[in-house]
Amino acid sequence: MSARTRIKICGLTREADLDAAVEAGADAVGFVLYAKSPRHVAIDRAAMLARRLPPFVTPVVLLVNAPADEVARAVEAIPDAMLQFHGDETPAQCRDAGRPFLRAARMSSGFDLLDFAAQYPHAQGLLLDAHVEGYGGSGKVFDWSQIPSNVPRPVVLSGGLHAGNVTQGILQVRPSAVDVSSGVEAAKGIKDAAAIRRFCEAVRDADARIADSAT
Repeated sequence: MSARTRIKICGLTREADLDAAVEAGADAVGFVLYAKSPRHVAIDRAAMLARRLPPFVTPVVLLVNAPADEVARAVEAIPDAMLQFHGDETPAQCRDAGRPFLRAARMSSGFDLLDFAAQYPHAQGLLLDAHVEGYGGSGKVFDWSQIPSNVPRPVVLSGGLHAGNVTQGILQVRPSAVDVSSGVEAAKGIKDAAAIRRFCEAVRDADARIADSAT
């Protein structure tokens, strides 16, 4: 059976955009609880959007150095959510949240991803993004050649992806999943349904190429 690259559409703020992501075939959708992000939504709003999801589409809650009580409120409000830690959270802080989680790694020259992965053995996966000032998604592409081939956790490729480059990213990196936000937007926090569809089609094209090359 050929592998299928999972797709996460992040930074959703509107029902129409959530519906477009689901219709295009997204496996997961992300809600940003980081108040400094232009894609920020309140916990109650994220919970309302998450209740709209059909079965087998996973809500993911993005947190940045959130206090423990805020994490607990998010978990209570969206009990089936996966957490995505995008700040300076320690392994213990991630683990103590009591939910499956992704740990974001901010890729830069000299960053030791294998050592980072060893610190977070309980992570469901490592989300690789470009290192920029501030926190949250970067919207910038990093040098994919920095990614070792033997990362011991599933890799989620992120950072500046869009329909025009995600196929090459998958062919080069062979990630378990890809994550997109600004690459499918008409404006910050406002998604473009056609761009979401093109992105998902490009992911499927990459998967088909990989499957063809294996036969």
